[in-house]
Amino acid sequence: MELIYQGKTKDVYRKDANHVVLKFKDDVTGEDGVFDPGANTVGLTIAGVGRTGLRMTQFFFQKLQKAGVPTHFIEANLNDVTMTVKDAVMFGNGLEVICRYRAVGSFYRRYGAYCEEGQSLDGFIEVTLKDDERQDPPISDDALAELHIMSKEAYKEVKQLTKQIASIVKEELAKRELELYDIKLEFGKDKNTGEIMLIDEISGGNMRVYKNNTYIKPMELEQLLFD
Repeated sequence: MELIYQGKTKDVYRKDANHVVLKFKDDVTGEDGVFDPGANTVGLTIAGVGRTGLRMTQFFFQKLQKAGVPTHFIEANLNDVTMTVKDAVMFGNGLEVICRYRAVGSFYRRYGAYCEEGQSLDGFIEVTLKDDERQDPPISDDALAELHIMSKEAYKEVKQLTKQIASIVKEELAKRELELYDIKLEFGKDKNTGEIMLIDEISGGNMRVYKNNTYIKPMELEQLLFD
């Protein structure tokens, strides 16, 4: 297969005209050797984290599809640590949509003058541009429309889907006495139909999860979720 993109945590290969294959790596985002799902650099490598992320992604994507949420997921191969997905058209050069239930990470760093760290949030949604050079700047719906990246109608749909997806993930984790603090999602449009769908992954690498106020690392999260 033709390698078409090398990402921080996944490589992308062309399978055919309508499908690509994602190869999950053992790299995670962070800084100075500390994992941070909101970081835009690879912070560390954790043996086995790629397979862990794929297993969780398969679990959540299948659950979302049963709930009627459109996704790019086709099938996963845990042995090869790959996932076959529908080809997607990005919004601009890519967007990240974050749903926050607690004031932590970059949210607290920006707005700490107005909130306490760990303060409850009502599923706050924010969108950032995927732009390493500019530190993934937050962007409003007005700016997205003005710059012809995403229409206001598409923004409303993505916001609704994000809340629905985050709620499903949050409820699933709560069954195991785990609390979702925040989750980072990505969306694109089906190349053939134009339908907005969830893309990328849902794993410990793109969410913060705590148990009894203690942060759960991505590898530990899989054990708590499936054991």
